[in-house]
Amino acid sequence: MKTILITGASSGIGRAVAVKMAASGWHVGLLARRVEALREVAAEIGQGCMVLPCDVASETAVDDALSSYINAVGRLDCLFNNAGIFSPAAPIDALSVADWQRAVDVNLTGMFLCARAAFRHMRAQSPQGGRIINNGSVSAHTPREGAVAYTVTKHGVTGLTRQLALDGRALDIACGQIDIGNAETEILRAIARSATERRELPPPMIDTAIVAEAVHAMAELPLSANTLFQTLMATKMPFVGRG
Repeated sequence: MKTILITGASSGIGRAVAVKMAASGWHVGLLARRVEALREVAAEIGQGCMVLPCDVASETAVDDALSSYINAVGRLDCLFNNAGIFSPAAPIDALSVADWQRAVDVNLTGMFLCARAAFRHMRAQSPQGGRIINNGSVSAHTPREGAVAYTVTKHGVTGLTRQLALDGRALDIACGQIDIGNAETEILRAIARSATERRELPPPMIDTAIVAEAVHAMAELPLSANTLFQTLMATKMPFVGRG
């Protein structure tokens, strides 16, 4: 049985990917801060998963969670590095340093810590190797207004992906990234409600189940092949074109 650890697994994209991977026969490690929400996901999945309460911004918590999972299941075939937050929308001069730091801690340092722990185990296990899939964003290409912390951290994730793909090459550790545009998560639903209140059109969105299918396809590749970058978006979102 293949194994995958999913961060941010308590809701949204993480939850959808967890359900899809478990249905496809993978054993799933569910990692997030909210224990009760993780237990709800575990109840939906049934057998073949493990709840791992963890704050990805904590080095000790991340190392302990990954070690606990691998000790229980034997090896780590894939990490879906998904946990992330969206800071309050504001121009840079209205964004507090605290909100900036929290975004960096979760979206960038958290990604680094989880990738570092996974890389360490994948290098040491036998047979050597594994796959890391980072959840980037179309914001790493085209930003949303008032999203400086989110945009900058997602650019950092792209750099992390490239570096891991290079450093993992000789170790059979593949690293790729999925850049998602407007998956229907609670964050996007809140943005849609705000747009409706302003009498504006809500943003086009795609179901998280579509994202789960894409991540599943990336995860199922043999280690001799890698999807380095994939952009998955709502067709009608204004991602390309001239203003």
